[in-house]
Amino acid sequence: MERAATGELIAWKNRKNRKPLLVRGVRQSGKTYLLQEFGRTHFRDVAYFNFESFPSLTELFERDLNPRRILMELGVLSGKKIEPETTLVIWDEVQFCPKALTALKYFAEQTPEYAVACAGSLLGLSLARPSSFPVGKVDVILLRPMSFHEFLSARDGTHALLDYLSESRAEELLPQVFVDKLITFFKEFQLTGGMPEAVKTWMESEDLSETERIQDSILRTYELDFAKHAPATDFPKLSSIWKSIPAQLARANARFVYSQARAGARAKDLEDALQWLVDAGMVYKVHRVETAALPLSAYVDQKAFKLFAADIGLLRRLAGVPGAVVVDESPLYREFKGAMTENYVLHELVCALGEIPYYWTSGNTAEVDFVIQAGNRIIPLEVKSSRNVRSRSLRVYREKYRPAAAIRTSMLNVRKEGELWNIPLYLLWNIGAYLSF
Repeated sequence: MERAATGELIAWKNRKNRKPLLVRGVRQSGKTYLLQEFGRTHFRDVAYFNFESFPSLTELFERDLNPRRILMELGVLSGKKIEPETTLVIWDEVQFCPKALTALKYFAEQTPEYAVACAGSLLGLSLARPSSFPVGKVDVILLRPMSFHEFLSARDGTHALLDYLSESRAEELLPQVFVDKLITFFKEFQLTGGMPEAVKTWMESEDLSETERIQDSILRTYELDFAKHAPATDFPKLSSIWKSIPAQLARANARFVYSQARAGARAKDLEDALQWLVDAGMVYKVHRVETAALPLSAYVDQKAFKLFAADIGLLRRLAGVPGAVVVDESPLYREFKGAMTENYVLHELVCALGEIPYYWTSGNTAEVDFVIQAGNRIIPLEVKSSRNVRSRSLRVYREKYRPAAAIRTSMLNVRKEGELWNIPLYLLWNIGAYLSF
């Protein structure tokens, strides 16, 4: 399946001052597949090594960290010579060998002609604690679950549609026949989310029960990670926070409340466990600002935040939302649909912009779902899950700050009302085109 990160990999391969590459990401986000497919299509040969399934590999890094010796011995193990420039060397699950992480510094300094790419989970890398992390000596790519655009790219018969959308002017109304297709695909994405194995299963079979079996397996893997990596005393805290996410998002203002995760809990009781989930890439923290001024980071309220899941497919399964109510838009799903949509929008913004936005409130009187700093502009973004787009909070914000641009995302077609853009939810991956106006 085509991933947007492939473009970053190509740029890395062609960079004159290329360093060893570290691909980080949440568990099951497709790091291994991405690197292996990239090696297959852009290099003459691939030498693949997995430190988890082949733990004795760590012995090669015990004597010293001489890159040429290590490469020679890796070549012996793989049964073929590792050549500069033409062989992609992949170290998978690199967090299981902290000395391999340290060795990347010497690969960068002494053997830059060799292409070395490592993959590791965000959680594992944060726990590996190498004796000396090669700060400034590695190039880093962060791989997230698939965006809606990547989901469309993976679907047969959609490339002509994507070409049309990319070549259309941002302000052009989309023909209804294309809108209908995009809405169908958008509903599918709400079912599958962006975990590559779940997407692949759906694309090949369109069997929701099998897709959900994959999603449930990933959720179990996450729970096992809690038990495997976290301190024993933190396991119940992690599980409580993780399982509380649907209920937290369903609340009226969705602000994270520690006592809702665990009865009687306060920040000091759970904040370490919460940070563990953030470091693992399983959740996003979106902080509140009450002043929309530059830079937004200067006005963050560290104590007030919302917690979102890294993937909406896993969120749907975690919340126990049946697929049928998503497809049929059951009235019983109307309340939680807003939470799902807001989580989807956050993920698309993070994928498109590369950073986590904030949300804005004015006391208890108004709340705008997201605010984005784009250069010297601050742009409010209001999320609507359907065609009902009335928003008192966005009006309050616009009257107070008079922004040069504002965004509302909904199921309505593209439209512009003064400085207010309506971007359809299924086109949010192209938000950069609207931010350029």
